[in-house]
Amino acid sequence: MRLIGVVLLILCCLIGSCLIGSQEANAGELELRIANFPQWEKIKAVKSAEGELVYPDWMEGNWQLKSTLVDLAAPLAPDIITPGFEGNRRYLQEPISFPVKFVPQQLLNLSLQTTAGKESKVSEIVADRAFNSLSLARAYLGERTVLSVKVDPDSSLRQVTFLRGKCPNNNYGQRRCDRQLVSVVKSRATEYTGDGQFITCEVFQQFFKGTDRPYFNTVESTTAYRQLPKIQPSKIQPSKTQQLKTNQPVISAEQVTAVYLSPQDPNYFKAGSRPVALYKYHLDFYR
Repeated sequence: MRLIGVVLLILCCLIGSCLIGSQEANAGELELRIANFPQWEKIKAVKSAEGELVYPDWMEGNWQLKSTLVDLAAPLAPDIITPGFEGNRRYLQEPISFPVKFVPQQLLNLSLQTTAGKESKVSEIVADRAFNSLSLARAYLGERTVLSVKVDPDSSLRQVTFLRGKCPNNNYGQRRCDRQLVSVVKSRATEYTGDGQFITCEVFQQFFKGTDRPYFNTVESTTAYRQLPKIQPSKIQPSKTQQLKTNQPVISAEQVTAVYLSPQDPNYFKAGSRPVALYKYHLDFYR
């Protein structure tokens, strides 16, 4: 059960879900939700997900991401606690780094013209979902445990993470009994704030199978990205320039991941619209 908790914690966290023309939240709604942590209830201002989530141009490229779990809460404890919650405390204030990619994706209609007669953009920036999810999972669980991540070719909203496992006590010795985490993006909202933040909120349904009892839940991940001011080399001592290039993040983000019970859980109605686990992260993106 500890493995379930860790996997469900990390694989919903930020990396690449999907939508063009997403539902925009009311001004400041998503920003307010993050500010109100740990006061949290299931979001209502979301719309069914379609297509790819388009990120700002300033997120394009290859990054080294440092993710730090800075807080966690179990609002319904001790009555309801999710698998692995207590074990996840060991990640508090422990930065974990891994590479991620945000890449251009060509638009379907390449002949679009603006009203001024100029060609419009032919590509948008999207997350490399398979790469990012695999990188994130292996950073937490190790390369041996995480076999692969595959995005459904018929629906980029659905991805499957394949995990190495061992059979329980039986007559098969060390025969592998691999496990799967199926994650489907169901809905989301986006928001641009007056101070330049780009905020996304994505709702996932997850199904962990390969154990005696399959585990279902719903996860909501809200992330506020901010491009940081550039350091002007001319204003600093030359001897420190290289250090700043390598040690200063280009983008930072605050993220809250909320875990809700699924209708299959016997405590579903008891929990209602309240999350059973909350995780808050600070993210730094380095070149």
